[in-house]
Amino acid sequence: MERGAGAKLLLLLWATCFGRARADASSGYTLVIEVTNGGAWGDWAWPEMCPDRFFASGFSLKMEPPQGITGDDTALNGIRLHCARGNAELNTHVVESQSGRWGAWSEPLWCPGGGFLVAFSLRVEAPVTPGDNTAANNVRFRCSDSTELQGPGLFWGDFGNWSEPCPKGVCGLQTKIERPGGLRDDTAVNDARFFCCRS
Repeated sequence: MERGAGAKLLLLLWATCFGRARADASSGYTLVIEVTNGGAWGDWAWPEMCPDRFFASGFSLKMEPPQGITGDDTALNGIRLHCARGNAELNTHVVESQSGRWGAWSEPLWCPGGGFLVAFSLRVEAPVTPGDNTAANNVRFRCSDSTELQGPGLFWGDFGNWSEPCPKGVCGLQTKIERPGGLRDDTAVNDARFFCCRS
């Protein structure tokens, strides 16, 4: 079994067992939402959850700008969830899974009227050989009022299908990230999954 496949299997087992264990608790997540077009490189990092009874009302992205013809582009390097309970301006907690080393964080985008993120779609560049691969380039989210928020990511690749929606809202995340490869081509974030909570 490949190392990446083994790590994914362990994390899926952890998520399944942990999810069942916490499903009876008021803060337990009830569903993991994923998309099918994530990149092929890297390993799943640790999951990060909003505090109990907080839901993600906004998000921000860590983006590396285009590096030119001779540079190594990585595009999406991180995703942060801005978790809120009540007034997002006064009561916010930020969580992120592992992020890449390149780029800078964007300003957060917020669901209107205190809504929550409920579904997502990932923009991913298909592998190119030979060439400079970037894998995940951008994320868009759907809010509980059906508003769509698109991150300030890059333009390579295509958005895939929307994930299944969370019944109430997103409350955690986990990223699949390729570690820096030295002189090799780097891609940073390749995929993401999000956790749904019920209350």
